[in-house]
Amino acid sequence: MSNTYLTIILPAFNEAKRLPKTLEQVLTFLKEQPYQSEILVVENASKDNTFQVAEEFARQYSTDALPIKVLRESQQGKGAAVKKGVLAAKGEYHFMCDADLSMPVSEINRFFPPSLEGFEISIASREAPGAVRYNEPFYRHLVGRVFNTLIRLLALPGLNDTQCGFKCFRAPIARELFNKMRIRGWSFDVEILYLAQLRGYRIVEIPIPWYYNPDSHISVIKDSLQMGLDILKIRFRHRNNHA
Repeated sequence: MSNTYLTIILPAFNEAKRLPKTLEQVLTFLKEQPYQSEILVVENASKDNTFQVAEEFARQYSTDALPIKVLRESQQGKGAAVKKGVLAAKGEYHFMCDADLSMPVSEINRFFPPSLEGFEISIASREAPGAVRYNEPFYRHLVGRVFNTLIRLLALPGLNDTQCGFKCFRAPIARELFNKMRIRGWSFDVEILYLAQLRGYRIVEIPIPWYYNPDSHISVIKDSLQMGLDILKIRFRHRNNHA
């Protein structure tokens, strides 16, 4: 039986350039913690050498005390990559972490015990009281707020920010929800949280400092339209099915 406390799941699509620095920061942080942890990098149908870069980092720095594993998910989509990581994770807590590290790694411990109790899912929020956004263009913030308003009206009332890429799950809850998830793209967060609310799981928003990264892989117009369609699919698919 694994005694791993925390698994960091890092989906990576075309991240060859910034992945080494990100992994270095995550690794340095975890080495300083009192609990046992692991890092799972899930390469996701990249067109660059992300997989080779991740494998080389793991070859150099993975240890028995802090293993670094590299997985491949051939189906493109962040949701598919995170699901692959969740189903392979050994930690009591599964922490999703964006490769751009727009949230400082020093915030990670706020998402699980002993800092946080009484939850099944904790999510980073750029909108909860106390959160601070840095350097984000006005149009990106506006599009995000419009989309979040749509999410709250149609699927997730009460949550200020469902799309920030840093989320933590208790392990059994993560496996249950991701086994039910069907959306492989950016909207997988909405489906996962929608399923969680249907089941009455406690979701806690953690206000964070968040730093805008201009190298985001999201296409604001195209992906926002697709995510809008996905929300309607989620409601139709799950509204009469709590199983």
